[in-house]
Amino acid sequence: MPKHFLSRLVGKFAAAKMGWLTTKAISQFIKAYGINMGEAKLKNASDFETFNDFFTRELEEGARTIDKDESTLCYPVDGAISQQGDIVDGQLIQAKGFDYSLTSLLGGDAQTAEPFQDGKFSCIYLAPKDYHRIHMPMAATLREMIYVPGELFSVNPLTARNVPGLFSRNERVVAIFDTQFGQLAMVLVGATIVASIETKWAGTITPPAGKDVFRWKYPTSGVDAITFEKGDEMGRFKLGSTVVSAFSPNMVEFEANAGPGTVTRLGELYATVNEKQH
Repeated sequence: MPKHFLSRLVGKFAAAKMGWLTTKAISQFIKAYGINMGEAKLKNASDFETFNDFFTRELEEGARTIDKDESTLCYPVDGAISQQGDIVDGQLIQAKGFDYSLTSLLGGDAQTAEPFQDGKFSCIYLAPKDYHRIHMPMAATLREMIYVPGELFSVNPLTARNVPGLFSRNERVVAIFDTQFGQLAMVLVGATIVASIETKWAGTITPPAGKDVFRWKYPTSGVDAITFEKGDEMGRFKLGSTVVSAFSPNMVEFEANAGPGTVTRLGELYATVNEKQH
């Protein structure tokens, strides 16, 4: 299947203003996936000019609560945990029997991956019904962004159990942040039918799809530094995908009862800063 061609074709439809046809497509999507429009700022299918506007819909004020406690992290997205745990020997768990490389995930540069070796990772899958804006789990300053070309396999749980190295093979955008407790990487993974990945500071990163790895460095101090508070929006998917986060060693401890299948909600307790180390 020509995944890139199909995804970009759907992307053109999703970005088009087609009046009643757009409204009908949105209405059918809401019904098919049981989307709760009661928590959206705009409630009706007819309120959106394009399918992308609907898919990246804003939540109404108060729909999510962000705890401002600096000793905790909040979930960055609505979704479900695929896997999370320790980064061991430079490998992350994708599914039973499948590991993948931290270095490959972050774009192939060992120096970029070094701060996260022996740290922790968390992979959260966003289903089509979920809210598709991505927020910061903690206060941070942007250090680097990396575009990594790749495939556009589906990233649903079934595919994750059957396609080796899925998240390190798909097209993705990597954002590296400094925090007061260590470094944080957030990897926005593309997928079949994902029409676009955006960040707040650079706008649309893909499409168009590239053939080479691209890197952008940012100042981490001074007036030009790009900073975020806990809960701030940092990017969005136009159609569903996955966010993989990586943390420096001894930086955080995940909630003890959270693991594969745990439903996540933006703003709820994700992890706690390891106070013994900071």
